[in-house]
Parts: sequence; C-alpha cells; structure tokens
Amino acid sequence: MNRCGLLTTEKEPVPLKSIEVELQVRDHVATVVSTLSYDNKEDKPIEAVFVFPLPGDAAVCHFSATVGQTQIVAEVKEKQQAREEYDDALSSGQQAFLLEESDQSPDIFSLSVGSLPPGESASIRLEYVTELAVQADDGLRFCLPAVLNPRYQPRGSGGPSVEVTSVPASQVPYTLSFSARLSSPRPISKVESSSSLDPLQFLNAEQTQATVKLAAGHKFDRDVELLVYYKDAHQPSAVVEAGQASAEPGSLMGDQVVMVSLYPEFPQAVTSKGEFVILLDRSGSMQNARISSARDTLLLLLKSLPMGCYFNIYGFGSTFEHMFPKSVEYSQKTMDEALKMVKEVQADLGGTEILSPLQHIYNQPCITNQPRQLFVFTDGEVGNTKEVIDLVKKNSGSHRCFSFGIGEGASSALINGLAKEGGGHAQFITGTDKIQLKVMQSLRFALQTVVENISVTWDLPKEASVTVLSPPITAIFQGQRSLIYAQITGQTSEVAEGSVKVKYSLADQVFENQLHFSLKPAEDTGLTVHRLAARTLIRSLELEDRESRGRDGAIRKKMVELSVQSGVSSSVTAFVAMNKSDGKNIQGPLVRRDIPVPGILLAAPKMRLSQVSYGSMPWRRGVRYKEGCCERLGRILRKAALPSREMGSSDEDDSSPQNSPTGPFLQLVSLQKASGCWLLDSALAAALRKTSEEVEKPKPAQVNQDVWATVLALIWLHGFKADAKEEWELLAMKAVSWLRAQNAPCMKECVEAGNTVLGCKVATNALGF
Repeated sequence: MNRCGLLTTEKEPVPLKSIEVELQVRDHVATVVSTLSYDNKEDKPIEAVFVFPLPGDAAVCHFSATVGQTQIVAEVKEKQQAREEYDDALSSGQQAFLLEESDQSPDIFSLSVGSLPPGESASIRLEYVTELAVQADDGLRFCLPAVLNPRYQPRGSGGPSVEVTSVPASQVPYTLSFSARLSSPRPISKVESSSSLDPLQFLNAEQTQATVKLAAGHKFDRDVELLVYYKDAHQPSAVVEAGQASAEPGSLMGDQVVMVSLYPEFPQAVTSKGEFVILLDRSGSMQNARISSARDTLLLLLKSLPMGCYFNIYGFGSTFEHMFPKSVEYSQKTMDEALKMVKEVQADLGGTEILSPLQHIYNQPCITNQPRQLFVFTDGEVGNTKEVIDLVKKNSGSHRCFSFGIGEGASSALINGLAKEGGGHAQFITGTDKIQLKVMQSLRFALQTVVENISVTWDLPKEASVTVLSPPITAIFQGQRSLIYAQITGQTSEVAEGSVKVKYSLADQVFENQLHFSLKPAEDTGLTVHRLAARTLIRSLELEDRESRGRDGAIRKKMVELSVQSGVSSSVTAFVAMNKSDGKNIQGPLVRRDIPVPGILLAAPKMRLSQVSYGSMPWRRGVRYKEGCCERLGRILRKAALPSREMGSSDEDDSSPQNSPTGPFLQLVSLQKASGCWLLDSALAAALRKTSEEVEKPKPAQVNQDVWATVLALIWLHGFKADAKEEWELLAMKAVSWLRAQNAPCMKECVEAGNTVLGCKVATNALGF
C-alpha cells in the first residue's frame, strides 16, 4: 500500500514535520522556546507520541497548542489526574495534549498529541528555563539534546523502561531550526559550537548583545551545544525579581525572589592525600573512539596522581570488575601494573548497570586520612537514574563524586545529579572536546583541600525576611560558580540594599566572600528567577519524597501545590490541555504513531548479562557471569578501538603495537615514573623526536642522567605543549617536586643546554625552579 507524507523505517506515517527552537541567554540563564509542528497526512485520526530529551535541570514552565485558529494553553495538574483527563478526552472524541516527565529520569519527557483529525495540523509550543554550567575554560555551556539514546534498564530495578522509537540520525523525518539571542552586562567574547553556526552578529557597539543561528543542513547526529564566553566572566551578581501580582503575598510566586551567583576565590591549597577510585563505563555503547579516549585519559590521570595517595579502577557494564581487590598505595609498581591493564581496556561488558559497582565501592572501608574521590566516566544510558543518585547522596558524607558524561545523548540528569549530590563537579565531553583537559580540571578540584564549615548569612532591611530555597552548599571549588536562590518576604524600598555572605574554612583558615546588592527588582526577567527557584525547591522535595519511599504524603502534596502554583512541571505533575472550542467529536478509530528520535545506533547494542561474553582482561570479577553467544564482540571492539586523543577522532588501521600511546605528548607522558622523574633512554629520545646521541651527548657533566632527562621533558612540555598546559600541569608539578628533592647542581646550565637540544627558549623560572 502506498503511503504519503513522512515515514518511519517501518513505513509508518510520521506526523511531526519540524522543530523550531529560539534561545534567549541573559548572562548565565537561558530561556528556550521550542515549537513543534505536526501534520496528519493519514485518512484516520491519530495520536502522536514523541519521547524526547531536555536538560535534566530545566524548569518546564509553558505548554500550549494551536489548532487552526484556536490556541489552548495547558495547565499543570497532578500527574494521574492529568493522565485521566487526557484519556477521557480521547475516549470522548476530543482533542487533547499531554506533556509529562519520565518517572525514571527528569531529563526525558513524553509529549502526546491526541485525536489529530485527518488533514489537520497542530503547533505545539514548549518553554523552559535553565542555568548555564561553567566549563573548564570559563565558557558557559548550553546544550539542546537532539540525541536520545535508549536507556538501559537494569534487571530487578522495578518500573517500566523508557520506550523510545529511534532511527539513525540520517533518517530523522523532521527538520530543526535553531537561533539564539545573547545579552549580558559584560561584553561577549565569542560563541563556539559543536555544530555549524552562521557568523555571530553583534547588535550594539559594546558587544553586549548578539545573535547567532544554526547553519542550514543540521544533521541529527549530535546535540546542539553552544559555548558562550564573556569578558570578566567571574563576576559575582544578584538578580532580584518582583513577585507575580496575581499571586498571594507570602507565597513563593507572590514574593520577591533573588538569585545570587558567587565565584569564591581562595588560595589553591593542594593536598597529596586521597583515595582515587575511577569507575569506567565499559558497556557496548562506549566502543571505538570513546573507549580509546578513555584509555588515554586513564594514562594521564594515573601519571598525575601524587605519591602517597591510594587508587583503584573499576570497569562496569552488565557486571563489574576491579583492578585490585581494594585500593592500593600509589607507587611505581602499582602504577605500572595498572597501566598494563589499562592498555587492554575494551568496551566489552554489555549493558550499563552502575548501581552494583557503586554499592561495592561504598561497602569498602575508607582509608584513614585519605579522603575518597570518585571519578565516574559514562555515556549515561541508564534507566534507574534516580536510584543511582539517591545512593550517591546517601554516601555523600564519605566521598566526593566527579562525573563525566561522554558522547552525544549522555543523561544530563545522571551526570549533574552524581556531582551535585556527591559534592563534586560535572563535565560533559562531546564532539571534538579534549576529554583530558576536562578530566585534569576535575582532578585539580579533587586535589584541592576540602572546603569545610560552609555557612551563608543574609543582611536585609528589618522589614524584610529571607527564606533560602536552595539546598545547603556542600562543595566550593576555586573559580567555580555557587548559585543561591532565596525568597524575600516583606515590603522594601527600591533604594534599599541587602547583602549575602558565604563563610568557610580551608586548611584551618577562615575565608569570607560578601556581595552587596540592590533590592530593586530587575526589568525584563518576567518570572524566570521564580521558576528556577521553584524548580530547585521541587527537586529537593522530590529527593525527600524518595528518601521517605513516598510514605510522607505531606511532601508529595507540597510538591503538587508548588508545581501548580509556579507552573513548573515535576515528577508528580504534568501539563494537560483539551480543545473544546468547536464542540465536535472526532470520528473513527484512533491510531497511535510514535515519533522516532535520533539515536546513536551502535553495532554492539546494550545486552542482558546472559548474552554477553567477556574479553580476557585480568581484572577481578565483581559478579559471576555466563559466557554467551557474542564471542566476536571482543575481537570486533579490539580491532576498532584504536587510541585517539579526541572524542571525534576517526578509527584507522594501525600496524603499531596495540593500544600504545600515539603522538609525542602521550608517549612522553607514558614514560614518566610514579615519582615524577623521567629516565634517559632511547624511548625518551624517540618521544622527543631525537636520536639517543642527540639527547645524551649535550648533558652537563655534573648533572645526573635522570635529572637531565626530567629537565628535557619539562622543557619540551613548556616549549611545545604550552597551549595544553592544563593537561600536564599536575604531572609537571610532580616532576619539579622530584627535582627539588634531588638538590641537583647547575640547574641554570642544565636548562640552557636543554633549550639548545630542543630548540626552545624556556626560562628556568618558568619551569618552577
């Protein structure tokens, strides 16, 4: 039978025709308006269901539909009530629209367009607000998730898995247009993206306003990522927003709300202590470039760890493995053993069950005077996001968690949730991002002495009082933003001022950061700050509700009331709208059509434990497993997964030894000893692209061979990799510490000779001597 209109790979008609996205960025807050156009080309009424990703911390605050000349604005209602009203409307032949958050993860939404008559069109408008995260290079990151990977649902986790109809990106049967308008009190330096953009257009001479558009022909093979850079980005600020005139005074929406952004600055005290536990996703979806980049990153991480710390590495999939039965002290022996295993790491462990290895890690006793630091690397394709985050929060008193979302479609709810509840920092690595740069920033945060005794105090006019809406600040990192939302109750003068002070201790020293701000409400913010504050409070209540296992009905009631009052959706509410304008019932049986979303479809799909066979890694098994029917998987992955430094590198055939570091930088890094020194040998000469004679002969007579080799390595890093200093800074610090301990003579002469050998002009003091 010939079908007209848009078709899926199964030749089913698809009613979604286009998506138009308008982004407005004010400083570090984004408002996103998406318009989805549906068109029923069939000869029968349909129900179109579209499951799609949104940022996990987004506050969805508007949902409306336009059918013909009629606009229907949805209301927020208790979720079960909204579902029943939607089903009742469809049963009676009426048009209805339903938007709800997934029960499993707050970054997945389902949009149902019900009873769309033959030949009818409908336009859906969806609006949300979100904060932009600060990146390693001080850029502010906005991500429009265009890719939704099917989420792996672990066995026995309870609850239905998220049903997603996905097709290859090249076969997505609808278009996407994207435009952004940027404004800030500070000049905009630049805008970068993983996708092709039209040139940035400034709207004023001060360059504080600009527009940018996604270039034509966008392929649905990646998320749309925008990085916005401002001059003097680390400026504390406070935005006061007036309450809603129609809302009751004393309520969240009726009172003023303030959003405070602080960038604490304090001496960068580095500790040499810590237990570093690395948890690496080795599921099938991590194959090829992802696992190759992960190997290179583990090399850099292991080389940068300080002497005297402890470490262990876990790999997880349908089961999990660990390199050592328990964390071991960092030494040349244990580092060499770990690096040998890292070279053989493959994405060969099937599905993505992260809960079991986390439980195993938390069951291990902590090491005295060695604070536990957990590094989690995953593509975030799990179906039990909330359960995982709750486990991290439960154990937050014994560790810090640093999370990394790898590749397109990683769950922002999982990655951000792990870091937030674990008192750490979250990073996302997509496209051609250098994973090493972001990981080393997080390692520096982990090595930072823990900030303790954090307190926040407010000073407001006597007629006003403040209620803090944000959870207590549990982690502060050098130069990173801390956000606080608070409700201000009581009448204040527009000329009045307030202040907020954050006080904390670091290495037995007390520090304070104070910000004075005007209580005059900002203009043109609408209710953005109120909605973000409501979202923050709702997420805290959701966590309390899960901790009580839903037994405290008062918490759920408060969530529903707050969600309805603020117009912000939650896990217990949904947007619902009915079209009752023409009074006509739609005739004929209703046919459901699932709108496909772009997915990263891999050769090795997520598999159940009994289906997966494992490679010959000499790691310790965490769980017993069966050999299965996919013996070829390990061979395929080992052939495909060649090393690459960047996440988007192509996979090429290579006749060099399997998984050996490629490029002079990683070769040089791989040769450093755990103590921080290098040895003067042919391998070092090869990494420096010199002959053995060229590096050995110019050595000053009074200088030890290892000192000379270490100086050469440092000069090469400073001379040839200065643009990647954040990647090697920690291992260079370790090398300088080793050199100081040697109390070597003639260092100036040594550096001059090294510069001559390598053709550099690196000053002695630049090396840190």
